[in-house]
Amino acid sequence: MSDYPRPPFPPQSQDMPGTSAAMQPRPDCGESSYKGCGRLQGKKAVITGGDSGIGRAVAIAYAREGADILIAYLNEHEDAKEVKALIEKEGRKVVLVAGDLQDAAHCRAVIERAVEELGGIDILVNNAAHQATFADIGDISDEEWEATFRTNIHAMFYLTKAAVPHMKPGSAIVNTASVNSDMPNPSLLAYATTKGAIQNFTGGLAQMLAEKGIRANAVAPGPIWTPLIPSTMPEEKVKSFGEQVPMKRAGQPAELATAYVMLADPLSSYTSGTTVAVTGGKPFI
Repeated sequence: MSDYPRPPFPPQSQDMPGTSAAMQPRPDCGESSYKGCGRLQGKKAVITGGDSGIGRAVAIAYAREGADILIAYLNEHEDAKEVKALIEKEGRKVVLVAGDLQDAAHCRAVIERAVEELGGIDILVNNAAHQATFADIGDISDEEWEATFRTNIHAMFYLTKAAVPHMKPGSAIVNTASVNSDMPNPSLLAYATTKGAIQNFTGGLAQMLAEKGIRANAVAPGPIWTPLIPSTMPEEKVKSFGEQVPMKRAGQPAELATAYVMLADPLSSYTSGTTVAVTGGKPFI
């Protein structure tokens, strides 16, 4: 716990969606720390938002556990190339697909690429997200509200709907929710609302897919040090980010990777419909 950086962080801001390279300190996504043991050997995974932050940590962990991976990302090409090199270093296949997941047709194309180039889909990680900070509901434009829903929950539906016909019994879907699912931050009204929807989507989906032998679960991160933070929050909030939880610091993406591995692991065959909270000690109810 003492090895990770603590606030205050240096003053910093970025344009959305932000990049890892410009962050101070740079997030730890497990590049040098995650050690795999073959828990996902031979699996084929689609990870959205896999270029940076939580998705990057999950991609690195999955590759070191033996999976081939398709990474869907928006336009952060340098970050995506870095992850690609790390995955290939593990001897695993990786496919990069850039584009906007707000578009249903692009979501379907992502799944088609995975089937064509990886040979199937065993794991779908719906992780890509959009957020922005607003002090008053009147400051949230119709376009902003709709973009948040299209990115965070509509894309999850499109991707899942397209992937399920290709998934065999034993496959897994892992969705990124948030502590905002149950404890909404008022300054993240649109984002928090979608995260509540994701938690309900996951619970319903798990029941719907149980007879197919496909599991669906969610991870609910607390404050995690990713490019979303300096690109969507005021500098004063970035400076103190994470100090509100019992551990008094933001979590690093690498600290979530094991939750995503566990939920994708075939040995977790009775775990479905649940949310695993990774919150730095703050209770999640």
